[in-house]
Amino acid sequence: MDKRQLRKQLLQARESLSVEELKAKSDRLCQNLKEAPLFQQAQTILAYWSHRQEPDLRSLWAEREVWGLPRTVGKSLSWHRWKPSEPLQTGKYGIFEPDADSPVLQPQDVDLILVPAVGCDRQGYRLGYGGGYYDRLLSTAEWRDIPTIGIIFDFAWVEQLPVEDWDIPLTAICSDRQVRLINKLRV
Repeated sequence: MDKRQLRKQLLQARESLSVEELKAKSDRLCQNLKEAPLFQQAQTILAYWSHRQEPDLRSLWAEREVWGLPRTVGKSLSWHRWKPSEPLQTGKYGIFEPDADSPVLQPQDVDLILVPAVGCDRQGYRLGYGGGYYDRLLSTAEWRDIPTIGIIFDFAWVEQLPVEDWDIPLTAICSDRQVRLINKLRV
C-alpha cells in the first residue's frame, strides 16, 4: 500500500472515533507520556494543538508552565514559547497557534519534540499529512539531535512504512497503549 492510501485509511479510522473514544484514548496516551523518562527529564517541550481528531494533549498542559507550539510560516514551522494561560489564534490550516509576537524558541532551548503523526512503523518512521513540515525541521542540523516522540493511537502502528531518503526516524513512539523507545538518542 502506498503512503496516500495508507494515510487515507488511517485518517478514516481516526475520524471514526466517537468523542468518548477520542477522549479516553487521548487521556491514556497522555498518562503514558507522563510516565516516559524522555518526557519526565525534559524541561522545554515542543508540542502541538490537536486537529482533525489527533490525540488531544491538553491534559498535559498542567505538567509544565511553558511549552513550545508551532506557527506555520511559509513551508516551515516557527516554534514559539506558550503558556497555557495565554490565548491562541487560528492559523493557516485552522490549527490554533501562539501569537506571532510571542518569543521564538531556538533549538538549544528545546529538550523534546512531540511529533503528531497519522501513523508510525516499528522502525520509528512516521507518516504525516504529506506537507513535509516536520521532515524539513528534523532534517536540519540544529534540530536533528533533539529527541522526538511520535504521537499516535495504537491502531496507527504499521509494520513498515514506505521510506523516502528525507525521512528521519523518531526516537520513540507513544500511543494509548505504550511508549516504545525505537532509536538511541543521536546526541
